[in-house]
Amino acid sequence: MAASRKPRSAEVLAAARAALAGLDLRGKRLAAGFSGGVDSTVLVHVLQRLAPEVGYRLSAVHVHHGLSRNADAWCRSCADFCRSSRIPFAARRVRVVKVGKGLEAAARAARRKVFEGLRVDAIAFGHQLDDQAETVLFNLLRGAGLAGASGMPVVGKLGKKLLLRPLLAVPREAILGYARANCLSWVEDESNADEALTRNFIRRCIGPLLATRFPRWRESLARAARHFSSARVDARALLREFLASKGLGAPSEVRLAEMLRQLASGSPRMKLEHDGAVLRNYRGKVLVDRPLEPDGFKPVRWNGERRFSLPELGGELRFRKVRGQGIDLGRMVSGLTVRLRAPGDRLQQDLDRPRRTLKNLFQESGVPEWQRGRLPLLASRTELVWVPGIGVHAPYRARAGEVGWLPEWRPACPSNVYDR
Repeated sequence: MAASRKPRSAEVLAAARAALAGLDLRGKRLAAGFSGGVDSTVLVHVLQRLAPEVGYRLSAVHVHHGLSRNADAWCRSCADFCRSSRIPFAARRVRVVKVGKGLEAAARAARRKVFEGLRVDAIAFGHQLDDQAETVLFNLLRGAGLAGASGMPVVGKLGKKLLLRPLLAVPREAILGYARANCLSWVEDESNADEALTRNFIRRCIGPLLATRFPRWRESLARAARHFSSARVDARALLREFLASKGLGAPSEVRLAEMLRQLASGSPRMKLEHDGAVLRNYRGKVLVDRPLEPDGFKPVRWNGERRFSLPELGGELRFRKVRGQGIDLGRMVSGLTVRLRAPGDRLQQDLDRPRRTLKNLFQESGVPEWQRGRLPLLASRTELVWVPGIGVHAPYRARAGEVGWLPEWRPACPSNVYDR
């Protein structure tokens, strides 16, 4: 029996040691979240064993929610364990107020507030492989983006503190094996049997069913989470580089994560303001836009200038003479007017096709909706002649061999594209 227990202890210790490797924890204050359950009990025991070689100062903190009739007994059990193990212990009572997202979410928020307020350098939680797999599966079923699919990191942040999960690669059966091998006692939370709670339903019903067909489903989901996490890191780097290339300031890490979350939503109504610019989703791409106020723009006459500055619209019109393209010079005797879009505007792209609304033409040409109202259009009296991104109105188009003026709209700050 003893021979079969040693590998479990060695596996858990090795996984925790590997998770802490490379971290500078010597002399640091490390608090372990201690609920009294088997995961956190093993966590505290393992961290105490590793403390001499890693060099941190260990303590344990129990959050007393008062939600169970056994809550006082759990707290006493944790205190007794730490007293017998000579581990500094503290209990924090919280008042859980159910608001909006339910009791579980309220309890998590209360715990988080406690741990954020601790005067320590790092905090460790007892999440293990099953928790990771269940979290990833739960988030995927909710339709979460990269952040949710990335699961929980082994090393993260809680405010300014390090957040560590040294047992994240350890399966539940190894945790139990370690606890039994070391004669540890723990408490059982009766709410873990309540399958009305989604996580318990996944753990007790979905997980065992998956295991009959996919024995390593937990490892597979954890591996997928690492891939998603790597993609998320890459996405952060790409977005940061993209913003810098457009002359925009670097956002904080928290702001960057929120920007990625909103951009990944793909919502066409997303409007993300940053450093004087606006990021918007359009047809699977992200465009960087500089807001303008063209409402006060009044129509102006163009009389053949090669360059025609329009600072109110953020750019200039340029014209060049070409053959068989552009606007027929013979139709421009009285000059043209530069104006904005107006109700009822239509344009004919070919002589054998009917006139169509600008709305339809803009949609087909992929011109974002927020740009359409500030594009400079060329008109002759009430009739459109040319529209950026669409072209010349067919009756005004120069024929083959004839000389025409070919307009081009040059915005000072074009809408740069970022592929998500």
